[in-house]
Amino acid sequence: MFCKINKDLTGKEETLTRFRWFGLIVFFYASLGWSITADWPDSEGVVKASGILAQYPVFRQNYDNYSPDKHDLELIRQLENKELLVMFGSWCHDSERELPRLLKLLDVSGVKLAALTLLGVDRNKQEPTGRAEKWRLKYTPTIVLKTGDTELGRIIEKPKVSLADDLANMVNN
Repeated sequence: MFCKINKDLTGKEETLTRFRWFGLIVFFYASLGWSITADWPDSEGVVKASGILAQYPVFRQNYDNYSPDKHDLELIRQLENKELLVMFGSWCHDSERELPRLLKLLDVSGVKLAALTLLGVDRNKQEPTGRAEKWRLKYTPTIVLKTGDTELGRIIEKPKVSLADDLANMVNN
């Protein structure tokens, strides 16, 4: 019966029906918390936080939903005048979780970094600037705390305790 009904639809009605099915599928994926960013182009090279949050809804949703506690905000302030290099994949579920949390921590704490570089890589962990190779990227996200070209430490894929705890420990070691 469904096929007979669809067979009789006009062009506009058929387009509207297809659009409704697409919306239903998107809603289903979103309700399960699944990312549907696979069809969007990978973000490669140096990007701005605002661009990532605007282009990838999962990153924006995770940013909005994260509320750092006072302890983490105090710890993250120890990064004052340090540099962060964040190598991530816009296609990577760990990046979808950790990068928005890091950005929210930095925004809410008001810490002034010497530099924050967000470096998007493709699925082969490559990007146009060659920095991912220089910093020996193997897994995403990789968050490198550094001063100049001196690495103080890194978080690979996910923190051991929390982003703030792990980064603060790097400053204190």
